[in-house]
Amino acid sequence: MRKNILIVEDEIRIRFLLRDYFQKEGFLVYEAENGKEALEIFKNNKIDLIILDIMMPVMDGLTTLEKIREVSTIPVILLTAKGQEEDKLQGYDFGADDYITKPFSPKVLVAKVKALLKRTSEKVDSSTQDFNGLVINILSLSPKEYELLIYLTSNEGIALSRDNILDNVWGIDYYGDIRTVDTNVKRLREKLGYKANYIVTVRGSGYKFEVK
Repeated sequence: MRKNILIVEDEIRIRFLLRDYFQKEGFLVYEAENGKEALEIFKNNKIDLIILDIMMPVMDGLTTLEKIREVSTIPVILLTAKGQEEDKLQGYDFGADDYITKPFSPKVLVAKVKALLKRTSEKVDSSTQDFNGLVINILSLSPKEYELLIYLTSNEGIALSRDNILDNVWGIDYYGDIRTVDTNVKRLREKLGYKANYIVTVRGSGYKFEVK
């Protein structure tokens, strides 16, 4: 099935370049030059994934991401400039699923998009998981929250350090702060509601999933 992506980038040259690459790959591409315009397009169209630049006029990418996460778990990849490490961390805190640093290879970005959409599709195909009698519906989770939950449940009863979780969920090439783990665990617990206590904090280490 053809996928719809929204490219939010104020630099016309970059936006047109990405549009051409993704159209050649069979995607239906929507374009916006700022966050405000992006929110309108997102509101009125079925979008499967958003590529979102951070530095933009009118409404920046982080503010846009924050507003999107209030209503949707759609996959979001951030575009960041070199040296914007703090923005990357904030992006993960706000619920970004991945990021790519400028200058970048459009082919690499296309590969990231395809991989993220594939994982999202697999999540939908197995939207309900049963862990020792505990049934958790994961359709309300973002891709990263889903991966975090699956990693915790697949290591049930094992104490996992924050560094270990970062390497296995975000990848060994992610050099962000371990607070990213804490932020996503907090968000995951909120969505699990009364089942939140199945994610146990291990003092001095990290977390473990334990069915009680």
